[in-house]
Amino acid sequence: MHDRNDSERLSSYADVLASELPDTWTSSYHPPEDKDDLAELADRIWDLDLVAESLAEHPLQQAAVLSRPDGAQLVLLDRHDARDGFLIAAVAPRELPDEAYRAVREPGGIALTDDPFLGAETVAGDLLARYDTALAQVRHNAADGIHPSQPERVVLTWQQDGSLAAAPVGETATAVLTDNGFVQDKQTGIYRLSGDDTAAQARTVRETGRRLDAHGIGTALQHPSGRMVPTATQAAMPPVPAAPRTPANRVR
Repeated sequence: MHDRNDSERLSSYADVLASELPDTWTSSYHPPEDKDDLAELADRIWDLDLVAESLAEHPLQQAAVLSRPDGAQLVLLDRHDARDGFLIAAVAPRELPDEAYRAVREPGGIALTDDPFLGAETVAGDLLARYDTALAQVRHNAADGIHPSQPERVVLTWQQDGSLAAAPVGETATAVLTDNGFVQDKQTGIYRLSGDDTAAQARTVRETGRRLDAHGIGTALQHPSGRMVPTATQAAMPPVPAAPRTPANRVR
């Protein structure tokens, strides 16, 4: 029979961990009875090292999932050795195709001590940074031609239809894009801004750059095969055409 104390310990640790991580995270506990959910979760654990080795010897019997509004997820699971604490690993998004993961290094999981406050510092300074980078790369691969962003910089990529696309990293950048009219593609996680009205688009980009800069996040404009504009100031000031683009005069 499953030890209730073990489940409460895992769930409580996850709750504290979620509250201490940067941005906004929530936690949910999966008991042994959630067999289908645990099996599906085990298949999506993004690790080929420490956590994969543990799962090979000890199949997933319970877990806590930490979720961020942008779709990022971490899984907390029991540590089956002589030490106290837990293991934590990144979870691969279920909606992205397998091809998107090719050539992307797994953000391998790590071991945590029994102190959730110290654990949160370890996750934020190690696993989370690697996970965000890998996640941006995978989303970039899933959306051909979209240049990946970094936690400290959002890359806006011009599309052939005149729209702009971005794969933001972190809740702050995501919120700024959403507040300024960027719409998320649920399958790829890419955020897009229409180019139907170029004057309105230019104003939006300026405001987006200004708000990102206030959070210490730079902005860069990028053509799919062109040269990147490296600074937030330059990216926030795209040229405004005298009239809206038509299919015949869009820049390609």
